[in-house]
Amino acid sequence: MKRIALITFCTLLSLQLTAQTKTSEFIYKKIDTTALKMKIYYPDQYKEGKKYPAIVLFYGGGWNSGSISQFINQAIHLSSKGMIVVTPEYRIKNKHKTTPFESVKDGRSAIRYVRENATKLGIDPNKIAAGGGSAGGHVAAATDLTQIDEATDHLSVSARPNALVLFNPVFNNGPGNYGYERFKDRYTEISPYHNIKKGAAPAAVFLGTNDKLIPVETAKQYEAKMKEAGSRCDLFLYEGQGHGFFNFRENRDKKYYEEVLNEATKFLQSLAYIK
Repeated sequence: MKRIALITFCTLLSLQLTAQTKTSEFIYKKIDTTALKMKIYYPDQYKEGKKYPAIVLFYGGGWNSGSISQFINQAIHLSSKGMIVVTPEYRIKNKHKTTPFESVKDGRSAIRYVRENATKLGIDPNKIAAGGGSAGGHVAAATDLTQIDEATDHLSVSARPNALVLFNPVFNNGPGNYGYERFKDRYTEISPYHNIKKGAAPAAVFLGTNDKLIPVETAKQYEAKMKEAGSRCDLFLYEGQGHGFFNFRENRDKKYYEEVLNEATKFLQSLAYIK
């Protein structure tokens, strides 16, 4: 696939970063007339030939909308800590007239692309985390736990991330939970909770106790099932916070954005993704 590079530079004043962050954008997947791009954020001291841990972050939006700009601030922070951060597009209903199944297919394609091209991208293929918010958290978890694949992918390349960082994720699509009406009798194919198994990637989960879409009890059940399968699951609850509380917003209190990002950083440090 021909790489279309678009080098840009940006700064994050809120975190008082003085060094500019080098980024690139290129197309990683084509489906008929649809071209999906991913943006890569490089570490401050990036050196060609060296392998860096990576995290792939998927935007939220109910599988209906969203933009790769959602995690720009987290991406700049994590890249400043020595990681390569990837923010891919995936198909969504409003733009592509697709279902969440296509969203998950694209998520798994993105992980495969990063792993298959790890040498070219400067990435350690054994240290690829995935993360996301809300429906993006669902896509991230589903890349690890489901087997919803694009038939044209190189299926011999693993689409499973090595770790998960999930922000108020939609990870149970069963009856009574978010998204069930869109899946009905197919929910067991796409629901991360219903596909937890031995070897599931270690996960950090961040949720507000006032989230109207993801009940605390659902998160606790997910945590318990992960631990029953022998996998690590660190659940962080934030009292009184609603859906999307972790997002960076200009001219608003950054307390929870910073607290969540700090815990996510410590989780990645515990896995040796960050020194």
